[in-house]
Amino acid sequence: MKIHAQALLFDNDGTLVSSLDSVDRCWTRWAAEYGITAQEFARVELHGRPAAEIAADLLPAEIVPQAVARIEDLEVEDVPNGGVHLLPGTRAFLGSLPAERWAVVTSATRRLAEARLDAVGILPKTLVAADDITRGKPDPEPYLLAARTLGVDPARCVVFEDAPAGLTAGRAAGMTTVALTTTHQAHELDADLVVENLSALSALVTEQGVEISPRG
Repeated sequence: MKIHAQALLFDNDGTLVSSLDSVDRCWTRWAAEYGITAQEFARVELHGRPAAEIAADLLPAEIVPQAVARIEDLEVEDVPNGGVHLLPGTRAFLGSLPAERWAVVTSATRRLAEARLDAVGILPKTLVAADDITRGKPDPEPYLLAARTLGVDPARCVVFEDAPAGLTAGRAAGMTTVALTTTHQAHELDADLVVENLSALSALVTEQGVEISPRG
């Protein structure tokens, strides 16, 4: 299967990098600080959603802004503790792409996303973060904004995601979707192509755009 695209849009955590250890440490501490029980916390979908939406599911509206600021501080402060690392294939795959052909589209705040990306040496020319949108994944707004920023028709974009919410957002935006089984099993991921991680893919840059193919 070959996928032809003019722009490639990447989720960050679970797609380009992994910060699962950091996320677990910080959110566990955050939940304890706000008196949220393990049972309450377990009922909320955490991965791939903006912190503001998660906090709103768990806390009274009047303290959500303070709680969101607190989790952002905890996660940014935890970046140097070794909780963030590149996933297989990330550096080589991104390195094969022209800077104007790809963007990072994350549910994290810009401050947190930049801290994590900087820690692993990734400097995207285009970054869409939670601060830039009003509705997070699974709404298509983040991916549509990225396409608009790059000046590319959504139908000519490919979304790379590890989470069901992000894949739903990509489909709703009318984009081709590639799922990575870094945080979910293949049967949980509805996508046009499912691979283990970016090391399973190659990218060929042409005058028309980028041709993406599975290796082997």
